[in-house]
Amino acid sequence: MLIVGCGCRGRELAAALVAEGHAVRGTTRRPEAADAIEAAGAEAVVADPDRLATLLPALEGVSAACWLMGSVAVPALHGERLETLLETLVDTPVRGLVYEGAGSVAGELLGKGAALASAAAERWRMPIEIVDRNPADRGAWLAGMTRAVGRVLGG
Repeated sequence: MLIVGCGCRGRELAAALVAEGHAVRGTTRRPEAADAIEAAGAEAVVADPDRLATLLPALEGVSAACWLMGSVAVPALHGERLETLLETLVDTPVRGLVYEGAGSVAGELLGKGAALASAAAERWRMPIEIVDRNPADRGAWLAGMTRAVGRVLGG
């Protein structure tokens, strides 16, 4: 698993997935945050989701990815960057994606991202899950995300 945006919630998800036996890699834009990702049991990678060239090497050996941008108010991450990533995934071993469709970001951005993810699922027959659980309810969010990962992986 690759968790793109492995901040607080991402580290919780990483720990839960590691506990289920998954190998997890998590990204951060800040090198000083790598230790916290490693403490959650995931491999830390410094990469910026707004610069996909920094993210692409992290896809090696990954079966599925989680795009945790529900609290990142950068329009491109719910638009053209996400769309480009989805197009790129088609030509990789990555089988699917979980999109965080709820958070503090404006609803229209999250809706745009969810629409792009849904269109990619239809166009390329790629398993994609959109999780719309409110991240403020950590338990429900984490349960929703882990179930979505399981569905994307076919479990």
